[in-house]
Amino acid sequence: MRTVFPMICFMAFVTLSCQQNNQNNPGANKVKDYSVLTLVPKSVTVHNNFPATIEGERVIEIRPMISGYIQEIHVNEGEHVKRGQLLFRINNPIYQQEVITAKANINSAVANVNTAKMEIEKVRPLVEKEIVSNYRLKAAELSLQAKEAALEQAQATLVNAETNLGYTLIRSPQDGIIGTIPYKTGALVGSNSSGALTNLSDISNVFAYFSWNEKQVLELLSDSPGLTIEEKMKNMPKATLILSNSVEYPEKGKIEMASGLISTQTGSATFKAIFPNPAGLIRSGSSATIRIPKVKENVLIVPQSATYQMQDKRFIYTLGIDNKVTAVAIISSPTDDGGYFLVSEGLKPGDKVVIEGVSSLRDGATIIPKEVNAISFNRDIN
Repeated sequence: MRTVFPMICFMAFVTLSCQQNNQNNPGANKVKDYSVLTLVPKSVTVHNNFPATIEGERVIEIRPMISGYIQEIHVNEGEHVKRGQLLFRINNPIYQQEVITAKANINSAVANVNTAKMEIEKVRPLVEKEIVSNYRLKAAELSLQAKEAALEQAQATLVNAETNLGYTLIRSPQDGIIGTIPYKTGALVGSNSSGALTNLSDISNVFAYFSWNEKQVLELLSDSPGLTIEEKMKNMPKATLILSNSVEYPEKGKIEMASGLISTQTGSATFKAIFPNPAGLIRSGSSATIRIPKVKENVLIVPQSATYQMQDKRFIYTLGIDNKVTAVAIISSPTDDGGYFLVSEGLKPGDKVVIEGVSSLRDGATIIPKEVNAISFNRDIN
């Protein structure tokens, strides 16, 4: 009896202490409310972004056809020019002298032709009267033919000289924007110069060049309807251009193949998106981002805040029997805004997941579920 009595007293003391602790911490064993969402599949549009470089529809190098010194520069860098507008004047006196010489040679050849004609007119009556032989007339006619051929040659030489002289005036072959002008007035230039006088870019339409690796090519083309690559490319969705200042360009672009081969060095293929550029806002040489939409059907979406990461895996709490939660590993990809995850593995339609307060939960904990309206949740995502 002496041993039992102290034991009874000790147990009573422990019981009393536990009751006092529970009174001091009334929320210690209290089951809390958590918002729970029933997963319903839906269609979601996501976007793939690719870095791109911009080039004008036509970019032409302006090079001189002849050698000489730059006498005049009639345009400024970055200036918009029209077709036929004078850009540069090249000075080389030799081409002017060739024109003068060619004209003088024509005058001499004309005189020779006229002399040959007079000789024929002189000999023909004598032949008719049999004063001289017919041989004399034939010789005069052949001489005229030679003089006329020399005249034609002199005229061709003049055309060639005038053409060369015309090359001293360099005009714009198209409408466009002038690039940098590395040569200044007085510089010696020629057809063999290492650099062009300038570049002229037509930017009424611009091409945004970007690359897809082999896997991306197969994935993106598989989602596009059509039997052939040509049909699939034609049915590709319109691309959006994100400028370097993160502003979305208002015009949409058509995607086309720029290279039909996958590079063995980079493992990627080059594509281009064509954008109209009526205001000339986009300039050749700019950098941008191509954004291509992709519709995913019947996917499950959960808020990013409803998940947590442990090591290299991502988890979410699902609601089970007796309102107990279980941590489930999922495989997911983020949406464009980063606020949600598209779940590809780990969950199925109809699963209930806890979407808030997950930091205070533990695996196997009991909660009071507060059902969230799935329709309102999906509306918030859109």
